[in-house]
Amino acid sequence: MKLSILIPAYNEGSTIFNILQRVSHVELIQEIEKEVIVVNDCSNDNTESEILRFRSENPKIQIYSQKHDRNLGKGAALRTGIQVASGDFIVIQDADLEYDPNEFNLLLKPVLDGFADVVYGSRFVGGKPHRVLFFLHSIGNRMLTFLSNLFTNINLTDMESCYKLFRAEVIKGVKLKESRFGFEPEVTAKISRIKNIRIYEVGISYYGRTYAEGKKIKWKDGFWALYCVLKYNIFSR
Repeated sequence: MKLSILIPAYNEGSTIFNILQRVSHVELIQEIEKEVIVVNDCSNDNTESEILRFRSENPKIQIYSQKHDRNLGKGAALRTGIQVASGDFIVIQDADLEYDPNEFNLLLKPVLDGFADVVYGSRFVGGKPHRVLFFLHSIGNRMLTFLSNLFTNINLTDMESCYKLFRAEVIKGVKLKESRFGFEPEVTAKISRIKNIRIYEVGISYYGRTYAEGKKIKWKDGFWALYCVLKYNIFSR
């Protein structure tokens, strides 16, 4: 079996080498193979050169890279990665250092045990470490999750989490449209409507970063996410 790890990257030159190291060192349960796919979303910093440096310094590690000719957004980068992924399972890994790749096994276990088709990593449940950061971000996240749950009739605690793992046939069968940060509410709305879908949630750690450290999501992205919750649950079912 194989896990495809999708890493969308935009101006992550300071962290992409480190995250590729961390991903490459992860040992997956049941001897599952890894397929690492980096999608450089037309970065204008040294992201591409850092990817190439990692590949040259680690020639035995297979890294597949895709590059957009113009900046299209996280959702578009994930669509590119999903299209080329060849694994049995697909997981999303941001190029920053906020999420720990060693926790892939936490996401895999409910699927491998035959219980789940989709697993969300939640920053709000369990006893894992969490960096204490922005209060308004946490309120906005919980509000978006609440509204998403209201329409989808599922009880997620962290709809906006980066860590989502899918059986490949599930996510490849979903027609995704959002190019930027609307991916989370869109994919949640659409997978929730799949007949007999089994969605699980596991607690994960979270090493959040500040805007000075490179955090990119802004308040307007929160309003767009709210629009997408309404759009994909009411107007575009």
